[in-house]
Amino acid sequence: MAGAIKMETDTILPALNDETTFDGNARTLSPPLLSSIHAKHWRDCLSDNRESVAQVKPLLVSGHLTRVTGLVMEAVGLKLPVGSTCVVELPHSQVEAEVVGFSGEKLFLMPENDVQGLMPGARVVPQEAKGLAALGGKNRIRKKRRAADRTRHLPVGKMLLGRVLDGAGRPLDQLGPLTEDASAPLQSRPINPLDRSPIKEPLDVGVRAINSLLTVGRGQRMGLFAGSGVGKSVLLGMMARYTSADIIVVGLIGERGREVREFITEILGPEGLARSVVVAAPADTSPLMRMQGAAYATSIAEYFRDQGKDVLLIMDSLTRFAMAQREIALAIGEPPATKGYPPSVFARLPQLVERAGNGSEGGGSITAFYTVLTEGDDQQDPIADSARAILDGHIVLSRRLAEQGHYPAIDIEASISRAMNHLVPEEHFNSVNHFKHVYAHYQRNHDLISVGAYVNGSDPLLDLGIALYPKMEAFLKQGMFECANYAGSIEAFGHIFAK
Repeated sequence: MAGAIKMETDTILPALNDETTFDGNARTLSPPLLSSIHAKHWRDCLSDNRESVAQVKPLLVSGHLTRVTGLVMEAVGLKLPVGSTCVVELPHSQVEAEVVGFSGEKLFLMPENDVQGLMPGARVVPQEAKGLAALGGKNRIRKKRRAADRTRHLPVGKMLLGRVLDGAGRPLDQLGPLTEDASAPLQSRPINPLDRSPIKEPLDVGVRAINSLLTVGRGQRMGLFAGSGVGKSVLLGMMARYTSADIIVVGLIGERGREVREFITEILGPEGLARSVVVAAPADTSPLMRMQGAAYATSIAEYFRDQGKDVLLIMDSLTRFAMAQREIALAIGEPPATKGYPPSVFARLPQLVERAGNGSEGGGSITAFYTVLTEGDDQQDPIADSARAILDGHIVLSRRLAEQGHYPAIDIEASISRAMNHLVPEEHFNSVNHFKHVYAHYQRNHDLISVGAYVNGSDPLLDLGIALYPKMEAFLKQGMFECANYAGSIEAFGHIFAK
């Protein structure tokens, strides 16, 4: 038979079957058996070749620097999406950078740190998104279908508790490297608003004035509006220590480096740090690291929320995040708009804030407090005005009260919780409105009372305010290390109007 293979009997005997025909001392293989032997041979050959190819390094595509102006670097020779990361190679080191824009064939890169040492023509190499190829098993991401999957991933997980990290996920506390193998993108997929569970459960923050007069619900997003030196950090520390939350994530964005250690050791304390993750991007870091720090803190909070945890997210401050975006946008040529802020700043704010809040029904929650710096106590600052519109309430700290030694210096008249009417009984809600009415009426006539120009009996509401003001003031004051739980706050509030 033409094309048949003659094989020795003792060699092929184990492989023979009923379809084999005999011819003398040799056996001729039938076409079906011959085909199966060829197929097995090619499968083995292809398997060996795959293993060999897998060991070969892939083709490395690179570009080079053509210009560095201020903090912005321009590179050509690469086609990368906005948000992807790359490395600029130096003779003895490297600089990590992120693609923040492009113009024609030029890419605009923003470095993570200082640009000292960069040279014309320096090689620019794309960096694979961390976590996409390294993760194995059920955590492995097979296909990069979304833009966020092709951008930078940073570590998340329970091993972050008690740690202090920078905006790139590197430890700052000298407690060793991170061992967590889970990662998450800096920009997550937006939650369908119809999938969010409503805010219906009060959250105990440990501050009497907030618990009773500005009740906050789980999943609510509040703004803390304050100038400098009015007790903002102290109030944040009180909430971090006393809030009834499973996990606390603190983002210190754009603040003084000295305040980072003070907040961790003195304000947060060992008890608060044990259930917290701190992400610090001080003012001396690049604007990219400040923006990345805010996004990273939010990604960590989202991870724990997806695990069913109730998370308290404290970000100090939202204004520094906006200023970092302004620096980047102006550097790449975006025209300024309101008070020097480009339009992209006001688009970035809701993208960050909307990531917090409740998850799906029965899942976890992120209750967020964002500090907003008001220059010269100007509540009409464009960032303050924009933040007030996208948040679920605001707590205003008064410099006048702080100068009087009234802490926490919460201006009850100017503050509001928009979810409070869904969290407390109608009777308590009406009592709070009555409290504010009496308190505000007394404050408006305070000068008249001080000079002795007011005659008792002329105004019954003011007479009530004069009688109750000492109780009101004592109720609103609270020591830094004093914890007032929710039930105790409501009870103490009821005693103010008790006869």
